[in-house]
Amino acid sequence: MFTSINPATGQPGQSYAELTDAQVEARLAKAQATFLDWRESDLTTRTTLLRHIAEAFEDDKDRLARIATEEMGKTFKSATAEVLKCASAFRYYAKHGVKLLAPTEVETPVGHATARWLPMGPVLAVMPWNFPYWQVIRFAAPTIMAGNVGLLKHASSVQGCAAAIEATILKAGAPEGLFQNLPIKSSKVADLVADDRIVAVTLTGSEGAGAKVAEAAGRALKKVVLELGGSDPFVVMPSADIDLAAKTAVTARTQNTGQSCICAKRMIVHEAVYDAFMEKFSAGMKAVRTGDPMDPATDMGPLSSEEQRDTVLGQVAKFRDAGATLLFGAEKLDLPGAYLTPGVLVDVDPEAEVAKEEIFGPVAMVFKVADIDEAIALANDSPFGLGSSVWTTDPDEQERFARDIAAGMTAINRMLASTPEAPFGGVKRSGHGRELGPWGLHEFMNLKSVIG
Repeated sequence: MFTSINPATGQPGQSYAELTDAQVEARLAKAQATFLDWRESDLTTRTTLLRHIAEAFEDDKDRLARIATEEMGKTFKSATAEVLKCASAFRYYAKHGVKLLAPTEVETPVGHATARWLPMGPVLAVMPWNFPYWQVIRFAAPTIMAGNVGLLKHASSVQGCAAAIEATILKAGAPEGLFQNLPIKSSKVADLVADDRIVAVTLTGSEGAGAKVAEAAGRALKKVVLELGGSDPFVVMPSADIDLAAKTAVTARTQNTGQSCICAKRMIVHEAVYDAFMEKFSAGMKAVRTGDPMDPATDMGPLSSEEQRDTVLGQVAKFRDAGATLLFGAEKLDLPGAYLTPGVLVDVDPEAEVAKEEIFGPVAMVFKVADIDEAIALANDSPFGLGSSVWTTDPDEQERFARDIAAGMTAINRMLASTPEAPFGGVKRSGHGRELGPWGLHEFMNLKSVIG
């Protein structure tokens, strides 16, 4: 049994039954049977369904958003925006999917050839709680367009969101078995990966979870896409608009209560503008309104659980033991629930073991650097390589950062964000493979050459 806990109150919510082995088997069989029909569906049928699903998410946005807020604590306004972003992903693949799946004609020395994109089968997704809709739809929308079918193993704390996704897709007219929720424990995932009916796996989550799934996929010789943690640098150079950079840095560190893989976690600031940036950044962090996530005036709700909050507090303690200074914040609020105020750490030793970790909460590390070479070296001094944000109006510096920061994504003079059109993913211990855009559509397809 899975029971949701409202992180804003600490009170239990709805409970959801775990599937039995027989029920899992029935859903796997249903997925395989549905795939054999769906793989032959024409592209117009797929794009029409995607548009209907987008409409269903839009029509039910308030109810869906409330479920997310009550299960993982994000503000209602950000949860609503997340639901609408899901609709945009369905609309993107509905608009562009036919073109993206068009065959390519090739002339070869042995005759005419056609490169065709063909579906592969049921795809398993193992997804986290922090964006309980968006993370799933990044996989679901291209899966449906590709002619595959999807199976979702969602985080235990957001089973209400998982059930709501399946119900919404079915309500929009999807055939049964096209997208199925699997309320199961993580210990069951390896057996699913090994099942011959599962053709590929995608996971968004921690390094540990990614390593386990990749190991299982490797044993089964199956394709896997991993989007893991990040400790994204936010680099500010002398030519930057300091007011805008500092304001954006606050949002980039505290969005989703700091619980995003692409949150800016390490502020790397040139010494020439360090004091000016810190004055504005600190003021902005102190001004963040933390409280009831259902209140429209709230900027930041609680963390997803008291356990997650205590993990962040433990990391802050390790930073202080390693010589860092907590300027302010990182304090519990005198409220029920998993609240934590935004905090700022300075004098951080980049070689400290804790500095190599991802802080999955609203606490920023701030570093001072002397030049662009030191900024890039520090940005890359991390086991992660997911995203990055750089602030400079110098074209040569922009090109250096874009070329030399080891990350899957670099935003220039803006906050990094995912979008249906652009590839999303990382390097190093942040994973491999890409979601979204044409790349996410093609990850789990068979690119087949037909010659003659």
